[in-house]
Amino acid sequence: MDRLLELPVSFIPLIATLAAVGFALYFANWALLGRHPEFGSDRKLPRQLAMIGFLLAGAVAIVLALPVGESMRNQVIALIGVLASGVVAFSSTTVISNLMAGVMLHVSRSFRTGDFIRVGDYFGRVAGRGLFNTEIQTERRELVYLPNTFMVAHPVAVVRTSGTMVSASLSLGYDVHHSRIKALLMSAAREVGLEDPFVKIVELGNYAVTYRVSGLLTEVKGMLSARSNFYETILDTLNGEGIEIVSPTIMNQRRLADGVRIMPLEGNEMPDFETSKHEDIVFDKAEQAERLEKAKLDLQNEICELETQAESAEGEEKKHIEDLIHSKRDALAGLRHDGQGVPESHRNGMKPATAIDSKGNRR
Repeated sequence: MDRLLELPVSFIPLIATLAAVGFALYFANWALLGRHPEFGSDRKLPRQLAMIGFLLAGAVAIVLALPVGESMRNQVIALIGVLASGVVAFSSTTVISNLMAGVMLHVSRSFRTGDFIRVGDYFGRVAGRGLFNTEIQTERRELVYLPNTFMVAHPVAVVRTSGTMVSASLSLGYDVHHSRIKALLMSAAREVGLEDPFVKIVELGNYAVTYRVSGLLTEVKGMLSARSNFYETILDTLNGEGIEIVSPTIMNQRRLADGVRIMPLEGNEMPDFETSKHEDIVFDKAEQAERLEKAKLDLQNEICELETQAESAEGEEKKHIEDLIHSKRDALAGLRHDGQGVPESHRNGMKPATAIDSKGNRR
């Protein structure tokens, strides 16, 4: 009779654990996922991973509450581990690799939903980021689902939200002076709203000169329309000036008199083209990163020098040097990756002096 009474009593912890785990999982699912149906795949990813962890923790809690002996309980836990390992082992390696790649992409945050990206032969805006694939929408309004392993295995070019360079390359004859071409191309770039335009001569071919005109487009959402309008404006500008746009495969054959040379007439106006800032615009992030690293290194060296001087200093001089060390450390901690917080002296390529005279003043 006592055993019959002990049997249902022994199941009370298991029933209570089942109820608690079920309620906890239901509440966690509602709090993480059910309460936010508007979240996209990229925001759901960490919550889904958390739910997987809660499920595993709940399964272990249920096993620990089983009314069995310690050895049997250990065997059940080992069985769960074997089953989990078997699922991983017998599952498709592609699924597991895509899952791991999705986690890596989410952690690295190389791009966000809504960004323009180019990976392999695909270009478009990111429409979703899931556990196993990334969804992009192409300029044809097609939805392309790329496996996350593909995203990891190929370089991903991300269009910066602060602006992107819009370029156009075209071939023009040697009979037109390059200064005139540069003026017209830069005028076309400014007409469509591109900032800081510049023109480069890319190639001197056998039959034509290849030019590339570029400008900064700050409204990246209209990049496709801006590029098309840019091309149209270039055509209208050059055609309006009577300049022929030729293909590199076109070879002009003209009968010329003896002694005639094909050379353009020098333009009456030679515009002054600024070229020093072009590289600063194109490689602005790299320049900021270089200045940031140099500022960090200089501040670290200054701190080391001040700490060395503080060891031999005394009294007010030592206190003054320690205050300088604290200020340098605060400045080092305040440097951010966006280039802000870099001292003005480092931005100009100058290294500030760090020596301390006998009165504790900087020299």
